[in-house]
Formats: sequence, C-alpha cells, structure tokens
Amino acid sequence: MSFFDDLPEPPSRPRQPQPIRPGWFGPPSDELPGILPVGGFVYRSTSAVVAVKMVEVYSTGCLFDVTWSVRRADESDQEWRDVAEQSFSRPGPGMMFGVSLADGRKAIAAHPTPSMLEDSEDVSGPVLTRRGGGGGSAGDEQVEGSAQFWLWPLPVEGDTRIVAKWEELGVPESSLVLSGARLADALGSVQNYWDV
Repeated sequence: MSFFDDLPEPPSRPRQPQPIRPGWFGPPSDELPGILPVGGFVYRSTSAVVAVKMVEVYSTGCLFDVTWSVRRADESDQEWRDVAEQSFSRPGPGMMFGVSLADGRKAIAAHPTPSMLEDSEDVSGPVLTRRGGGGGSAGDEQVEGSAQFWLWPLPVEGDTRIVAKWEELGVPESSLVLSGARLADALGSVQNYWDV
C-alpha cells in the first residue's frame, strides 16, 4: 500500500458556467481568426517607423498588430536614453493610436475603457483598447516595440483609417487606410472552434 492510497476523494463541486464577456472586451475565445496581412506603414521617415503588420479578424471585431522602430541619428547618450524610455511607454503620454470609421465615428486607445464606466453593458462602440502581447528592445542604434489593439465592432462598411501620433519620437499625426472590403473578405475565413 502506498502512503497516498488512503487519501479521501475531494468533494465534488458544481460546474461553473463560462462567464459571458461583452464584445468590446476582446476577441472571442472560441474562434480562429481570418488573417489580413496588411504590411502597411502608418508613418515612415529616415528615423522612425510606425506600421501595422497584420490584422486578425474575428466575428465581433479585429486585432491590429502594430510595431514601431526609431533609429538613432546624432542624439547624445542621454537624449538616446530618453528616446528609448519613450519608446516603451504605453499609449497616452507616448504614442496615441486611434481609428476613424467611414461613418465619421472614431475611437482612441486610451483610458477610460468601458469597463471603468458605470453603464459598461450599454456600450455601443466603437471601442479601441490595447491588448496584451507586444514588448520591445533597445540598443545603442535602434529601439523597437510592438503592441496589439482590439477594435470593436468589426468595421466592414466602408474604409477604416488607422491613425497614430507620437510627438516625443518625432512621429506627426499620420494614417493608413484599411479597406472594409478586405476586412469583410477576411471575416469569411473566421472559424469557430466547435463547429465540427
């Protein structure tokens, strides 16, 4: 007989239902997204780049994969350290990121998020939030970083303009137009995990 053979069975507990998350909270947890390989520059100069690498399209919204890079010019060591510190800051005091929809509505990735509001159940959108993922690196010649932004609901009626601005790093307000027709095409590739 083993030392552990006479352990009592743990008590059974009732199964907990999966919590229902509102669409603006993030991508559905049971979908394989359609992929739109954008590969477009929001801004590009000899010293700084902001680009959208790809868009993951879900039935309820889309996830932008954004990257940025700054190349050192003639900055002093202290100025370059300041640039490196700025490049890792969250949107808000650092990079401003937003979208403008074809119907004139816009959303900016900043606080407060709908979850911070009292009536978060009645959110009509559009909502743009920064999601997990991303990171960055810095060296003596270049700093780079990345982040993901969730846009809800999915804008398939007309084009969506992606807008970025990062004054501290020399990035003026710049934009990239994303076709609603291309988003709609990618929506056709979304697969639900359990539709078998």
